[in-house]
Amino acid sequence: MALSQAYADHLRRDRRRSVHTVRAYQASAERLVAFLQGHWGAEVDTAALAKLTTADLRAYLAMRRADGLGNASAARELSAVRGFLSFVGAPAPAMKGPRVKKGVPRPVSPDEAVALAEDVAEDAATPWIAARDLAVLLLLYGAGLRIGEAVGLTAAVLPLGATISVTGKRAKTRIVPLLPQVRAAIEDYVRLTPWPVERGEMLFRGAKGGPLSPAIIRRSVRAARVRLGFGERTTPHALRHGFATHLLGRGADLRSLQELLGHASLSSTQIYTQVDAAHLLDVYRNAHPRA
Repeated sequence: MALSQAYADHLRRDRRRSVHTVRAYQASAERLVAFLQGHWGAEVDTAALAKLTTADLRAYLAMRRADGLGNASAARELSAVRGFLSFVGAPAPAMKGPRVKKGVPRPVSPDEAVALAEDVAEDAATPWIAARDLAVLLLLYGAGLRIGEAVGLTAAVLPLGATISVTGKRAKTRIVPLLPQVRAAIEDYVRLTPWPVERGEMLFRGAKGGPLSPAIIRRSVRAARVRLGFGERTTPHALRHGFATHLLGRGADLRSLQELLGHASLSSTQIYTQVDAAHLLDVYRNAHPRA
């Protein structure tokens, strides 16, 4: 699997992707090549991949869906395949990814959140911008920050510990736990950024060194959700929404959730109980034989 190995080396060395991402994307490339060898009955090289058609790609995804892939995983598989084809110089056939069913407002799933963050990073112009975008999006999903709160962090949060202090609406400060994965992503960005990381300066910088605008992150998320086939409600705020709803589903009480989210009133937090109930009802209707 020389092509897939070269792709993995590129992701690891040039794109500085995580071990998990490299492993997953290499596996996708290997599966595609193996499928096409059987599909075409011939050796698959760069020249052959350049002739890949939409029908070929649909057949591959149909095979993967038969393995039990859901929409989010299938969308991520398509993203990995597109990245592989781009790496070998083969144009990816025009094809929409599987769409996430629209309905009541609800959070992105954990798989969708990771796929979205990694796709945004994969599309970044440079490794340090990729690390920046990944860190910001993981702060939204892993710590429940608002987009403005994430880009408003200063280097005073460094060195990182088990928590960070966040200043939210009405200048209210709260303490938020920091998952190891989120901490590692921020530290990776700090290591790669070409701009000085000084205590009084903004932590996340734009491409030219100024403060990072939330609009940049929103634009990147819009582009990623199109590539992944996610719905229009997949926004940076949906990642924060996912953080809240998943914590509630795991047993967090409303008062604790209120503090973590920085809500001024409990009524602002109670919306998550309604959304969680709607999601559970949707699961019930899809799964119960009598529903």
